Amino acid sequence: MTETLDAHVRAMVAWHFSPETGAPYWVHWAQQTGFDPGDVRGFEDLKLLPRFDVSVLREDPGQLAPRAYRDRPAYVFETGGTTGAPAQRLSWEDHALDYKELAAQLDDEAFPRGADWLMLGPTGPRRLRHGIEILAHERGGRCYMLDLDPRWAKRLERGHDVDGLRAYKEHIIDQAVTLLTHREVQCLFSTPALLEALGERVELADHGVRGVFCGGTSMGPQTMRFLSEEIVGPSVTILPTYGNTLMGLAMATPPSAESGWSNTYYAPEPRAVLRVVNPDDPDELVDYDAWGRVELTTMTHEFFAPRMLERDEAIRRRPGSGRAWDGVGEVRPLGSSEQSVAEGVY
Repeated sequence: MTETLDAHVRAMVAWHFSPETGAPYWVHWAQQTGFDPGDVRGFEDLKLLPRFDVSVLREDPGQLAPRAYRDRPAYVFETGGTTGAPAQRLSWEDHALDYKELAAQLDDEAFPRGADWLMLGPTGPRRLRHGIEILAHERGGRCYMLDLDPRWAKRLERGHDVDGLRAYKEHIIDQAVTLLTHREVQCLFSTPALLEALGERVELADHGVRGVFCGGTSMGPQTMRFLSEEIVGPSVTILPTYGNTLMGLAMATPPSAESGWSNTYYAPEPRAVLRVVNPDDPDELVDYDAWGRVELTTMTHEFFAPRMLERDEAIRRRPGSGRAWDGVGEVRPLGSSEQSVAEGVY
C-alpha cells in the first residue's frame, strides 16, 4: 500500500504544481520559494511543503481550483461556519465519487437497495446534504429532506437561549416524525443528538427503519452503546462515519459489544490520509493505541491540502477491516472528553 500511496502523491503533486493544470495557490508558492515538485517522491516528502492553512478557503477558494477545471462550473460547499467565516471548497466530481464509493460498500440487509432515505442533519450549503441524496440515488431510492441550520443552533447556544434551543430541536424532530409517518423510509442519516431525540419520540423499527448512517465528531463508546441499545434497538444497524467537506468520508465498521462499542475510522486512501500525531510535535506520529491530534491530507485532482491539522483528537489504531493503513479511533473535539449525546441540537 505504501507504493500505491507514494505513486499517488507524486501524481497529485505534479498535477497541482503544473502551470498548465495546477492550482494558482500552489503554482505561485512554488515560484516564490523555488520548490521543485520532482523532489517529492512519496508521502514522507510532503514535509517539504507547508501545512495547509484552511484560511485560504475563507479568503479566496478559487486559488485552490486547478487550472485544468477553469472552464467547468463548480459546486460550492461550505464547512459549518459556526465558529467564524465558513471555508468554501469548490467541487466538480469529488463529492459524488465519495458517496458513490460508499453506496457500493453498504450492507444490503441494513440499507436495502431501492429503499428511501431521510436526511436528518445539517442542510443548506453543506456537502453532506447533497451527498446523502447522491447516496440514496446510487442505491436506487429517494431522499427526503428537512430544514436544519446549525449556524442558527450555535447562535442560540452562544446566547444561552435554552428555551430557543429546545424549541428548535422540537421543530427539527417534528419534521422528521412527519416524514417517517407519511413516507416509507428504511434508511436514515442522523447525527447522534438528533438520533436520540428522534428515538425518544418514535420506535424507529416500528416505522420501518433498518439502517442508520450516523455522523458526528463525538461518538465514543458510551454514546455508541447508548444509541445502539437504548435508542435504535437490535433490529436497526448503526453505521458510524467521520468526515468533512475537505476530506470526504472515513468509514467504520458497525459498533458492537464485542468491540467495546469503540469506533475506528479508515480514510479513503490514497485520496485522503488520516494520521494521529503528537500535538506538541506534529511531525511525529504517536504510538498505537495512544491519543493525539488528527492530521488530514487530501489529494485529488480537484483539491490538494497536505498535512492539515484538524481540530479533533483521536486514538491511533492499527490497520484493520481489510485496510492496509492506520485507522483513527474515538474521534472527538481537540482537548475535550466525550460529550453527552443530549448536548446541542445536532
